[in-house]
Amino acid sequence: MREYDFPAPERRARGRRRFDDDEPQFLKHGRRTEPADGDPDDESDPETGQRWSSWDDAVHGPEPHPAWLVTELAAKDTDLGVLKTGKEADVHLVRRAVPGTDRACLLAAKRYRDAEHRLFHRDAGYLEGRRVRRSRENRAMAGRTAFGRQLIAGQWAAAEFAALARLWEIGAEHGTIAVPYPVQLRGTELMLEFLGDPEGGQAAPRLAQLRPDRAGLRDLWNQLVDALVVLARAGYAHGDLSPYNLLVHRDRLVMIDLPQVVDLVGNPQGPEFLARDVRVVGNWFAARGLPAELADPSVLTGELLREAGIR
Repeated sequence: MREYDFPAPERRARGRRRFDDDEPQFLKHGRRTEPADGDPDDESDPETGQRWSSWDDAVHGPEPHPAWLVTELAAKDTDLGVLKTGKEADVHLVRRAVPGTDRACLLAAKRYRDAEHRLFHRDAGYLEGRRVRRSRENRAMAGRTAFGRQLIAGQWAAAEFAALARLWEIGAEHGTIAVPYPVQLRGTELMLEFLGDPEGGQAAPRLAQLRPDRAGLRDLWNQLVDALVVLARAGYAHGDLSPYNLLVHRDRLVMIDLPQVVDLVGNPQGPEFLARDVRVVGNWFAARGLPAELADPSVLTGELLREAGIR
């Protein structure tokens, strides 16, 4: 057991812990969508598409902040278009730069739908184990009122931000899992490190787009298993893992899209979500030539549940 692991005796009882994006649809770079009501983007200049950096009034990612990240309050954010659109959230490409200097960076801004849009149509299972302190808010969430749906959207954003922050810290220290750096959280907008070509604004390819050779396939599988072990030891299942939620950036497998992260202890369906995650990605690797004994979903699921202290 490595020093960042979470020992089983310290695990909490069910129902007392933390915390779906459909298969993505991709749009051509540069196409814009209308901002949701209350979205920070509606503060932008209609002529330039710029707004002042929202860094000052947001929750920030883990420290120390990466050197590439622009944190100056004089910076401005420019929306460059949509990278990905889905039923629950859109991901925009944003350039944050300090005017008159060479200080600039690209960010991926994930903006969840507001209460007027249809949210996760299969969210009930993911939300088990997630509670807020006020009974009124719990009732609103359970009844899926407009207020309750907005609370749920905020929970998804907060859950994804918290999970990414913890996993990024583990990856930065031990190199066993890679996730985008979570830059900031502001309401239902989550800003992340952009992974891809900074010159052309082209996002890193998803695993589903690649056809790796035998050696590359084995390497990516080993990276995936390491990442799943880290998740399990931290008490998590991704909840919606697939080749579409894994990027390959500079030969490194990067896990993305974690709003539906499942608490393996607090959620009674946690082991089922974990088994589904393993089955989906295992089948993809097996279909591309990974030996069956390596990609056996039942064996890997059992190992991960033991790592989580459940078996």
